[in-house]
Amino acid sequence: MQVNEIPNRVFYKNGEEFLYFGGTNYLGVTTLPEFQNMLLASLQKWGTSYGSSRSANIQLDVYKTAEELLAKQIGTEAAVSISSGMLAGKLALEQLQHTTDLVFHFPNTHPALLHPFSLPLIQNGKLNPFLLDPTVSRIGIVADAIPSLEVTPIDLSILQDIPSDKEITLLLDESHSIGILGDHGQGVLSQYELPNVHHKIIIASLGKAIGLSGGIIAGDSQFIAEIKKQQNFVGASGMNPAFLETFVSAQTLYHLQRQQLKDNLNYVAKHLIHNSAFTFTKDYPAIYFDHEELLQLLLGNNIIPTSFPYPTASGKLSRIVISAHHTKTDLDKMVQQLNTFTQMNTGFEGDIRFVL
Repeated sequence: MQVNEIPNRVFYKNGEEFLYFGGTNYLGVTTLPEFQNMLLASLQKWGTSYGSSRSANIQLDVYKTAEELLAKQIGTEAAVSISSGMLAGKLALEQLQHTTDLVFHFPNTHPALLHPFSLPLIQNGKLNPFLLDPTVSRIGIVADAIPSLEVTPIDLSILQDIPSDKEITLLLDESHSIGILGDHGQGVLSQYELPNVHHKIIIASLGKAIGLSGGIIAGDSQFIAEIKKQQNFVGASGMNPAFLETFVSAQTLYHLQRQQLKDNLNYVAKHLIHNSAFTFTKDYPAIYFDHEELLQLLLGNNIIPTSFPYPTASGKLSRIVISAHHTKTDLDKMVQQLNTFTQMNTGFEGDIRFVL
């Protein structure tokens, strides 16, 4: 479906209204007037772009301010902003390969963290034998914080089975957790207690919950310092400074929107009839399903979820994304169709547990 306006919670096509439950605008800030006003003020201060290298003789102080704030929130020694989340992943992976003997990846890792020479961490349900090779002492491991088609943080406990004499660097993609998970939107890195992991690095796109085009790498000061020496970092323009200024200015707004998102998720959890065909938890703003019948039911009622072939999925990905900007009426209409689907397919006799 081609549209000529940004899909907010609703959009219009040929005069017909559609409810939008797709995308990754989890906090609903991209079309929020208060957020847009902050961005406009930042654009007036910093201009629409700044094409100079981050290593040039003129340094913009907004980079230092925003990156120190990001490091503090995430809980790492340092952070650096990049023009995109995809580039952040490529730069971090390049540095990881310089400092490790072999790099391994968890199943279904995002393409941004995959390299042609990366090896699968798990083979036949067990650790890759190369992890036990005595000639391999420095190990890099990459993973998505929230794996594709999942709604809970990845289980990293298998890393504890790696021999303690290995030096492990973990690279975690937090694109779908930064801004929404953690008490302050810091993501999930801090929740892991992995005594045998020596270095913890994250990359993330800020274009999702944070609502600003750009990416970040956060971790050890030495790792971040080496990133800044890479040719692809020195030779590239930095993240738009106006976007970073907006990030700093919008902290209170992010907090309010995060609380609204939690309220919306609790509301859905309260009224949605449990069905094993849905993958959902009240702590994460997505509902996954793979039933074409349900997809058509939603589309037939002008409810538009995300649906497209995904690189790490076996087929078409269907995902209902719940945002802070959805109203209770929006949520009721969406939940009604899910509950209708459940009733049609299970013979559930109870009442729909919400009032339109």
